Amino acid sequence: MSDTQLLRWGILSTSNFAQKVFLPGLRKSSNLTVTAVASRDLARAQVFATRNDIPRAYGSYEELLADPNIDVVYIPTPNSMHVEWTLKAALAGKHVLCEKPMGVTAVELEALAPVAQKVHIAEAFMVRFHPQWLEVREVVRSGKIGPITHMHAEFSYTNTDPTNIRNTSGIGGGAMYDIGCYAVVAARWFLEANPVRVAAVTDLDPTFGTDRLASALLDFGDGRTCTFSVSTQTVPHQRVHLYGTEGRIEITIPFNQPQNDTVTYLVHDGTSLHGLDAVPHVVNTADQYTAQADAFCARIRSEAPSTEALRDAMVNMATIDAVFRSASSGRFEPIV
Repeated sequence: MSDTQLLRWGILSTSNFAQKVFLPGLRKSSNLTVTAVASRDLARAQVFATRNDIPRAYGSYEELLADPNIDVVYIPTPNSMHVEWTLKAALAGKHVLCEKPMGVTAVELEALAPVAQKVHIAEAFMVRFHPQWLEVREVVRSGKIGPITHMHAEFSYTNTDPTNIRNTSGIGGGAMYDIGCYAVVAARWFLEANPVRVAAVTDLDPTFGTDRLASALLDFGDGRTCTFSVSTQTVPHQRVHLYGTEGRIEITIPFNQPQNDTVTYLVHDGTSLHGLDAVPHVVNTADQYTAQADAFCARIRSEAPSTEALRDAMVNMATIDAVFRSASSGRFEPIV
């Protein structure tokens, strides 16, 4: 595939997130074109296509996968459907960018191993492509704050809508799957290591049955830890704090980094408990969804498919599995 050839993307769902957040990012890319959308309701697909100037609309996911003029499929379906449709898309010869988390257990991801070296498959953690995450990791690597001993992440919002899939048990709803996965990825990204065990507690909504609060301690070994709390029924807030032996970094908007605005992170040298030692670093406007799509297109054009991205997703999923096991057992659980 030439470097100038536009990759043709299809969207497997008419979700609000795909329309309002992901699609605007795709539109900014010069490496692709969105050619089709599918829904299990043809009328919904047609409305989505018309509203977003997409040439083709399909009334089933199978029809979109059968379209020979689609190179890449983006999957923003409910979490419980991710593995099934990633596998079907891959077997149809499509590269797949699947929303996070890629599944609901690490074991089910094993079904993707046979196709991971035939097409490109990746978990859609857009945060790893934002310049802020790249820049902060380089600051950590530079030794400016010394070796990281601890990290803390907070991520919360309020959603009590009983019809929202995030509040539906059995299909991958709840705080841990929806936003706890970001805390796991952040810890692995900035510590550049994988956790070995976890202790966690969760609080379940009495009506929905989903975890509305999940708090965990990840042990990375060698005296390094990460704690996090995520909630779907707490005041909207997010932060990442990185604590080193010589300083600390506070990322003020680490996850929902705005698509059309700058972001700022703070570097502290520890000389003021009031925070007066903060040195702000402004990161230029960037759309992390565009950056993610561009990176995926570049990988398709220049690299042979491999199991690397799948193995990465399996570590994320195994960590989430361990969080739930620990919440049930009341003890540290190994990440396997």
